[in-house]
Amino acid sequence: MASNSLSSVCVYCGSSPGNDPDHLAAGRTLGRAIGEAGLRLVYGGGTKGIMGAVAEGAMDAGGKVTGIIPRFLMNKEATEKALGALDELIVTEDMHERKHRMFEESDAFVTLPGGIGTLEEVIEVMTWAQLGRHTKPIVLANINGFWNQLSTLLDHMREAGFIHTSHRVKPLIVDTAEEIIPAILDARVNGGGDEKIIERL
Repeated sequence: MASNSLSSVCVYCGSSPGNDPDHLAAGRTLGRAIGEAGLRLVYGGGTKGIMGAVAEGAMDAGGKVTGIIPRFLMNKEATEKALGALDELIVTEDMHERKHRMFEESDAFVTLPGGIGTLEEVIEVMTWAQLGRHTKPIVLANINGFWNQLSTLLDHMREAGFIHTSHRVKPLIVDTAEEIIPAILDARVNGGGDEKIIERL
């Protein structure tokens, strides 16, 4: 079961399945692990692609699922019937509100493979960490090396002197979906977990 300090996990991921079936399988595995750990999944509300796989995995394991989706994406990334299966659906007016709400609802963040939108989400939450606005665990689910280039880029930025508080910008690099929840639980026990909320801009 979830510890008192961890009740929900936000998952950023692609609304498409991608070309590697291992990415989709990792989504289902992570969703199941979240549900089996007694945690609530917070995600972007899509019911297709890797998003859909994570939500299905969590629900199949008896987990609670909160989907947060902008109104304009409801018919693009989801179906009305599938959205009705979620435990909670939060509809926002825009992407900014969606991301802020996902942050507020979550105790940790996991980034599975995805595209530009997924990258933008994890970069923003890392930026907030760098600015000292939270210390919630951030995981890059490096399935089949998907995030290797991002990890290299972050190292390059540190070496070039552009990440001045690098101790705050250290996402956990985890290679398999099965290792993600144990890594988050360990990170919560050994530091982190500031629940500070970011003020709206």
